[in-house]
Amino acid sequence: MSQPAKKTTSKKDTGFSAEEKAAMKERAKEMKADANKAEAESAVLEKIAEMPESDRNMASRLHAIIKASAPNLEPKTWYGMPAYATKDGKIVCFFQSAQKFQARYATLGFSDTANLDEGTMWPTSFALKELTAADEEKISELVKKAAR
Repeated sequence: MSQPAKKTTSKKDTGFSAEEKAAMKERAKEMKADANKAEAESAVLEKIAEMPESDRNMASRLHAIIKASAPNLEPKTWYGMPAYATKDGKIVCFFQSAQKFQARYATLGFSDTANLDEGTMWPTSFALKELTAADEEKISELVKKAAR
C-alpha cells in the first residue's frame, strides 16, 4: 500500500506580526472595558499623547475636527487607535498612526458604517503626511457625510 504524501512547506508561516498581535490585545482590552463616555474620550486622548509628534499633531487636530463636525459621534479606542463611533458603538472613522504598523504615512479610515457611498466605488481611507487647511475642510465634510 502506498503511504499518503507528507505535507511540506517551503516557506515558514509567520502568522501575525508583533504590531498586529498588539492591536488585537488592545482590542480585547477595549471590549472588556465598560468605560463611560468621559473615560472613553480620556483613553483616546491618552493614545494620541503616546504618538510621535507628527502623528500626535495630526491626531489632535483630527480629534477636534471630528468632534466639531460630527458631535453625534463618540470618541473611543479601537484596536488601540483613536476612533469615533455611533451611539450604539459602531465605528464610523478612525486614525491610524504611521508608527502603529510602521507605515510611511498615517491613515484616516472610514468603516462600512460611514455613509460615504457614492456610485459603485468610493475611497474608505486616506493617507496623511500632514494636514493643510484645505485637507481639514475636506475631512470635515467627509466626517459630516459619514456620520449622517
